[in-house]
Amino acid sequence: MQTITFTLDREFIALNDLLKLTGVADSGGAGKALVAAGDVTVDGVPEARKTAKIRAGQVVRLPGVTIRVVAA
Repeated sequence: MQTITFTLDREFIALNDLLKLTGVADSGGAGKALVAAGDVTVDGVPEARKTAKIRAGQVVRLPGVTIRVVAA
């Protein structure tokens, strides 16, 4: 499983933008499609909101990928 650490330089980031910026999705639209497919969890809970606000300290998981969001 791949683990990615993402350094957050603001209060929050939209989930689909996080997936794009970490390279998990090719675009924001592709990130939205991953969320819509039900493949994404945030802190162990399935997340259906494509633009959910992700903050430092949260962990986003997809099949084969874990993204840890840390404060700058």
